Amino acid sequence: MKASFKKHRLNFKRPGGTSRGILKTKDSWILCLEENSHRGYGECSIIEGLSWDDPNRIESVVLEVCEALSLAKPLPDLTDFPAVQMGLETALLSLNSPTVWNLFPSAFSRGEASIPINGLVWMGTIDFMQEQIDDLLNRGFDCIKLKIGALHFEEEFQLLKSLRKRYSLSSLILRVDANGAFHSKEALGKLEQLATLGIHSIEQPIATGQWEEMAKLCNKSPIPIALDEELIGCQQAAKRKQMLEAIHPHYLILKPSLLGGFSHADAWIDLAEELQIGWWATSALESNIGLNAIAQWAYTKKLSIPQGLGTGSLFTNNFESPLVIKKDCLWTDNSISWTQNLTDVC
Repeated sequence: MKASFKKHRLNFKRPGGTSRGILKTKDSWILCLEENSHRGYGECSIIEGLSWDDPNRIESVVLEVCEALSLAKPLPDLTDFPAVQMGLETALLSLNSPTVWNLFPSAFSRGEASIPINGLVWMGTIDFMQEQIDDLLNRGFDCIKLKIGALHFEEEFQLLKSLRKRYSLSSLILRVDANGAFHSKEALGKLEQLATLGIHSIEQPIATGQWEEMAKLCNKSPIPIALDEELIGCQQAAKRKQMLEAIHPHYLILKPSLLGGFSHADAWIDLAEELQIGWWATSALESNIGLNAIAQWAYTKKLSIPQGLGTGSLFTNNFESPLVIKKDCLWTDNSISWTQNLTDVC
């Protein structure tokens, strides 16, 4: 087997605001495998400051993986590198699939069915957030997720309040993502305010590692709480179960690139279903290579609520692909090919 990689820096069309700062670029390492004239591609995608992978070491680890595969030697320990685990798992699936991009054959990959998705509103000025909201509503989205926590809470609350005045509970689902921005002592009060607006759920209201405080919030919150960052780095089965039994959230947000690939995401799903916890899948700013794999995997799970898979159009230099958004759904349009010559990538 031949194995190689190339770093690909994705450039945002407009800077993406989060409670951890402004994102202008995001790095991925594209892993390329070749065997018997067949190719496979995977994406090792990190978000610096959020991913478990050490950004200073990830490239050397990807190189170690390529050397091990090329020389048929044992792979390095990837426990602390979930993004590399994801890239490798995807590349092997691609290599062993009848066609390079059809990793999980289904009605979705054939272009016969779609995946409902939420529209994403990035942090910024109130005017900028309102502009994004109006654009998503005009495009037909009926589920919108707003990132909050960077501005004064009252400003964000008033924005949500004005939106709810225009659209009823039955016509618009509102999700919010605090990215751990609330202080544990003030979180419940803010959740009680948000509950007056009929918020569907809030992701990670307080920072990770505060299991006791998060458990109290989940027990008392009038809004369902979803764990996101809390799952990152929790790779051992025993720790997963300990954490979920201690906190018992209402939902899990599953980002395979941050969790260690589909095998780890599947383990989270099995545990969530055992404990009667809901979940949905979200991309983590991958290029269309990673997004394609995540969307195809997610579709096989018999989805019933909107997923967070609408990030493919954020970048100026993404790989062109058949993934398209029509109204509030993600589709595979097989009349469109993967026009980027990936042999030029690696």
